[in-house]
Amino acid sequence: MSKEEEILAFLSSKVFDPILDSKVASRQVKAGVNYTIMRLQQLDANGMVRYFWSAIAGTDNSVRFSRFMKDEGFVRFEDIADEFAKRFNDEWLKS
Repeated sequence: MSKEEEILAFLSSKVFDPILDSKVASRQVKAGVNYTIMRLQQLDANGMVRYFWSAIAGTDNSVRFSRFMKDEGFVRFEDIADEFAKRFNDEWLKS
């Protein structure tokens, strides 16, 4: 498995799949998740890690989307930040 596939698999299991598989998630949240996946697929592992952290840092769009996810009861990037940081650190990226 490539580093990119590993990151996507992690994010899919923790964040994306529960939303995409949900019968109650709004179309808006599902569309945002699909857009995020599409953007991540265009990046290498370093870019994916930077994207993750920039989403948490909070652009207007990412803050608004995070609020939608929270309001609908879903796990957000912020909720898995510690686990992501431990797993996809600089040492992992260099290996």
